[in-house]
Amino acid sequence: MNGRDGFSSARSETGRAPGRPAAAARLDRLVAQARAAVLWEQAWPVLWRGLAVGLLFLVLSWSGLWLELPPLGRQIGLGVLAALLIAALLPLARLTRPDRRVALARLDRDAASRDPALRHGPASAAQDTLAVGAADPGTRTLWALHQARAARAVAALRVGPPRPGMTRRDPFALRAGLTVAAVASLFAAGPEWRERIATAFDWQQPAAPGPNFRVDGWIDPPLYTRLPPLLIAMDGSDQHLRAPVNAQLIVRIAGLGKAATDTSLTPNAGLVPVPGEAARPDLREERYRIVGGAELVIVTPAGRQRLTVEVIPDRPPQVTAVGGPEVNGRGTFNLTYRAKDDYGIGSAEAVIEPLKSGRSLVPVPRIGLALPPDASGDADTKTLVDLTDSPWAGARVRYRIVVKDEADQEGRTPETEITLPARPFRDPLARALAEERRRLVTAPDTDRRWVQAALDALLVAPDTFTPRPAIFLGLKTASERLRRARTDPDLVEVADLLWEMALKIEDGDLSDAEKQLRQAQDRLKEAIERNAPDDEIKRLTQDLKQALNKFLSEMAQKQSREPREQGDRSQNNQQSKSVTPEDLDKMIQDMADAMKRGDTAEAQRLMEQLRNILENLQTAERGSRSDQASREMQKQMRDLDEMAREQQGLRDQTFKDGQEQRGGQRQNRGQQQQGQRGQQGSQGQQGQKQPGQQGQGQQGQSQQGQEQQGSGGERQEALRRRLEDLEKRMKENGMRGEQGLSDAEDAMRDAENALKQGDSGEAVDAQGRALDGLKRGAEGMAQQMQEMAEGQGQGEGQQDGGQQPGQQGQAGARDDDPLGRPTRGRDMSDGRVRVPTADESAVQRARRIMEELRRKLGDPSRPREELDYFERLLRRN
Repeated sequence: MNGRDGFSSARSETGRAPGRPAAAARLDRLVAQARAAVLWEQAWPVLWRGLAVGLLFLVLSWSGLWLELPPLGRQIGLGVLAALLIAALLPLARLTRPDRRVALARLDRDAASRDPALRHGPASAAQDTLAVGAADPGTRTLWALHQARAARAVAALRVGPPRPGMTRRDPFALRAGLTVAAVASLFAAGPEWRERIATAFDWQQPAAPGPNFRVDGWIDPPLYTRLPPLLIAMDGSDQHLRAPVNAQLIVRIAGLGKAATDTSLTPNAGLVPVPGEAARPDLREERYRIVGGAELVIVTPAGRQRLTVEVIPDRPPQVTAVGGPEVNGRGTFNLTYRAKDDYGIGSAEAVIEPLKSGRSLVPVPRIGLALPPDASGDADTKTLVDLTDSPWAGARVRYRIVVKDEADQEGRTPETEITLPARPFRDPLARALAEERRRLVTAPDTDRRWVQAALDALLVAPDTFTPRPAIFLGLKTASERLRRARTDPDLVEVADLLWEMALKIEDGDLSDAEKQLRQAQDRLKEAIERNAPDDEIKRLTQDLKQALNKFLSEMAQKQSREPREQGDRSQNNQQSKSVTPEDLDKMIQDMADAMKRGDTAEAQRLMEQLRNILENLQTAERGSRSDQASREMQKQMRDLDEMAREQQGLRDQTFKDGQEQRGGQRQNRGQQQQGQRGQQGSQGQQGQKQPGQQGQGQQGQSQQGQEQQGSGGERQEALRRRLEDLEKRMKENGMRGEQGLSDAEDAMRDAENALKQGDSGEAVDAQGRALDGLKRGAEGMAQQMQEMAEGQGQGEGQQDGGQQPGQQGQAGARDDDPLGRPTRGRDMSDGRVRVPTADESAVQRARRIMEELRRKLGDPSRPREELDYFERLLRRN
């Protein structure tokens, strides 16, 4: 039997064997899978070498290698990597498709590795053929059994996964190192990972570097314009710009070499050269002040550029006086004006000139005025002026307001004739001495003999004019000195003596403390205006604190000697705002801090605010001596408010007692109907009593209610008597009777009678009418007090009388909220709010930052990206 016959016989036998075709088909599928696995095991090690070359390229790209290499280096690197890739993938060309025998052998190995019982090679056995004995029935039977067992073995076969053996081929796990390096370099590249890969294929040569120099230009407006610097684009094109007059045009040339040296600047007559920074080998700076239509031609090796600057004119300031001097109660006065300028007011003063020409012992005072917060001319600027110590106070003069801007241009108001306000004196002798002092100083040549005659006349009758020995001796000394005076300093000493005597007569020791305080204020104000050094400001600030403490101490001692007025004044102050010494100290410290950081305007504003506070304090102290009637009216208003509260409480109590009385009667009737259903034994027994006993119980409760009503009637009677006394005191103070108070008195009388009779309902109605009458009476009293204050023309009286006692809880709400914070109606700029980095103004900070950017931009050694960034910042700002 040959092989072919055996095979044909086997096929015939196989065809007759059950399940043979299915086993053959499954074996074919397993063979195909085994061939693919063997092919992958052969190809994967080769493919991994090519993938390793690709990972190496990514690692080099994301690490930034191509950014550092020139185009030729990039080409060489890519060539080396391409050669490595070809060498790594070349074995793929020699790979062949595995034959069936190799596939069957892999199936046999997989089967033996899974089940030792299959070590006989079931896949290869399934392909066996019967070579001899095909005609023998026994042989055929054995062959059929063999084929059936092979078919069962084929059904149990599985193809294992490919095993390329990378561990054996790469014992050091270099493939893992390349993967980790690629991931790490990807994180290092960040958002530039695409650009870094593309850089490997960028083989263009970079542009040739330009000349190693640069030209920058900008315009610095004057500081008082508060305008930002204007950056000039030096791109070779002609520029047309607008700038304020007196601005500076600055051109800076940075760099070394012939290009920087050959750069030339040609200005016209509208540009005036000014000194700039000292020239250095690598930096040259030219500065020009713009005084008219300006033109500058810049010639560089790169080209020619023309700059044309149109000048924005600076017009003179305009000023308008708002009314005349507003005189305060102490002789000081307020000057109000409006000023308008293009950029701001630099200085303002009130210029005073005497009406009559002639010699005077002291010059006419010059009054510095506060500067407006802005230059729009919409807001009024008010300045407190204190000339009470000046000999010119009370003189007839010509006056005008003169303002200047930072360019020293001037604006002034028309001249006006006024009488300078003087300090008022209550004492006739003090007033006469102050007048003689003014005449002696302002007109010594013509009025000296009249002053001498007046002093001698005051010495004629000492008992009438100068009953105190000290005053008499002072007048005699002044008269003798005036008679012997030969020079102007001698006359000035006599004038000073007359003034000191007038102050002593008027105020006593307080005048010395007040004088020292005023002098300390004037010295500090003068130092602030001339921008004195920090040491001097510190010393003058300390002097002002000491003078203020002395003044407050003298004032406290004087108030302690007037206990009756002090008690009324303390009650009055509960309804008004108060200023503590700590507040004044903090304001003085804020002034010193403002001067340290160079904020003169803020220091001047705080100084004016402090002077206003002290002026109000002194004026209030003097005005408190003549407002006894006003305090009495305030006390009456407080008494009326207290009576209204007591009347309201009495009405509530009357209503409550009436409700309890009616409730008790209803309870008795309910107990009579319910019998013994009450919870308390005594109440149950009361429900079973005879009608006579029940009547006795009701009578007892009625008596108790009448006792309570009787107590209420006594309280109502006492309240009515207090109202009668209040109306009597009002008439003694010159106030008209109020119909509302008369109606309230009648209603109280009706309520009193109703309470005594036990009629709580009628009493409640009458008490309601009494409350309404008290309310109308309080409103009428407040109106009378306001009319009296306006008739007297006293601003302090208006402030004290304008607030009713019933509004005591609302007094602070006009200026502060419940937490003590200022409301919208108050000036929030009190100097206490500080902004971080406020030691320099915004303009100074901006200039410093711009100057630093220009310095860095002028450094050619910096990278191009950094220079472009600086230039973008300058153009943006």
